[in-house]
Amino acid sequence: MLFWIFWCLAAFAGSATLTGQLVTWTRSRGLLDIPNDRSSHTRPTPRGGGLAIVAVMMLAALLTCGLYRQSAGIIAAVALPAAAIAAVSWLDDVKPVRNRTRFGIHLIAAIAATSLLGPLPAVQLGSFGSLDFGAAAWPLTILWIVGLTNAFNFMDGIDGIAGITAAAAGCGLAAAAAAAGAAPTGALAAALAGAALGFLAYNWQPAKIFMGDVGSAFCGFMLAVMPLAAPAGLREKLVPVVVAVLWPFLLDTSFTLLRRAINRENIFQAHRTHLYQRLTVAGWSHRSVARLYGMLSSVTAALAAGPFIDPECRLAADNALLATLLVGAGGLAACVFLAEKGQSLRTEEHAS
Repeated sequence: MLFWIFWCLAAFAGSATLTGQLVTWTRSRGLLDIPNDRSSHTRPTPRGGGLAIVAVMMLAALLTCGLYRQSAGIIAAVALPAAAIAAVSWLDDVKPVRNRTRFGIHLIAAIAATSLLGPLPAVQLGSFGSLDFGAAAWPLTILWIVGLTNAFNFMDGIDGIAGITAAAAGCGLAAAAAAAGAAPTGALAAALAGAALGFLAYNWQPAKIFMGDVGSAFCGFMLAVMPLAAPAGLREKLVPVVVAVLWPFLLDTSFTLLRRAINRENIFQAHRTHLYQRLTVAGWSHRSVARLYGMLSSVTAALAAGPFIDPECRLAADNALLATLLVGAGGLAACVFLAEKGQSLRTEEHAS
């Protein structure tokens, strides 16, 4: 336990130090997000702070290779494709890269990771049984990696939301992996949690720096691929942990993309219609929305990781997790409805 605490704190300290340096470095080079009519911020703010997370994670991968030499190849299969994701995302932060180029690299990285780690043959849902993918294992694994990489990127639109969610997901995955004996996966996940918290110290509202695509796409890719680095039999159990922790992001992204596709809108064009963005437009502060998403992810992280620590609580934890997902989804929808209703009433009162 002391080792894991030290590991996470070291990642936190390294990330916080590097992020502080990046605030000055990016501003001096004019790497700023300038507010426009689709922005959720009101002042020019440096971007690219996710470089700190990338640097800490690459170092953590090297150290993990040294600690678990028998798993060095597996760790490299996670880190090297993730580095490619970070590289193209950094280029996109500096100067916009065409969507086809960016998604092409995402696809190549996903295929490389799947080739080296193997596709996910099934997922085990605890008390609710399992799903066997059969011949669809390869395409579904690639879809999972590419989809989560971009979903996390789409959700990084307000101060704090990506950092706090990455920290919750890293903690949940680290606890589950460590308890199950997948130490290398646990080490990487714990480092991600610490690195995300270190970055969050500078990204909490009002943000001194934004994560940028280099951080958000990298975090999404790592969270998708890290469970696949676990031994066979455990990876099928760890992927559902990530899904459970990231359900607010996955729900928000899926709902928004589906609605925009039905309305024949360009799903790749910048907008402010994600559920979290609608809350801020309706008057919620960035910190309030980030706290809401962070709380929802943290609760499900504890419930998803609990049975790995104490198998006897599996049935109770699974039922509580299902109830939390249903109530949480309804609560999130209710928050958006009430916020927008309140905004509408205030607008009508002001007009009258």
